Amino acid sequence: MTDSPDPASQKQAQRYQVATRDQLPVGKGMEVQVADKVIALFNVAGTYYAIDGLCPHSCGPLGKGTIHGSTVTCPWHGWQFNVTNGKHLQSSITTSQYRVCLEGETIVIELD
Repeated sequence: MTDSPDPASQKQAQRYQVATRDQLPVGKGMEVQVADKVIALFNVAGTYYAIDGLCPHSCGPLGKGTIHGSTVTCPWHGWQFNVTNGKHLQSSITTSQYRVCLEGETIVIELD
């Protein structure tokens, strides 16, 4: 009897084209809808990051928050997150992160 691979380990990530590079300048963020998720997408010094777009405090729109360096501030109540790892700056709370890649000038987010 041979071992067959676990089907869950072979699951392919779904790829979604969400924006173009010119739509998201350095130091800016934006909100995108991917499948049934709201995702906050950021350009930090030319590198793109994506985290859950809804703040865990009161579902504020993180993609519409202000960004300084790699820190986004929720526009509703001021919660701050590091967009490179999804971690809240003053607690152990984290948001989901999503893989971002470029295909030419197109920004692509991958969801498992």
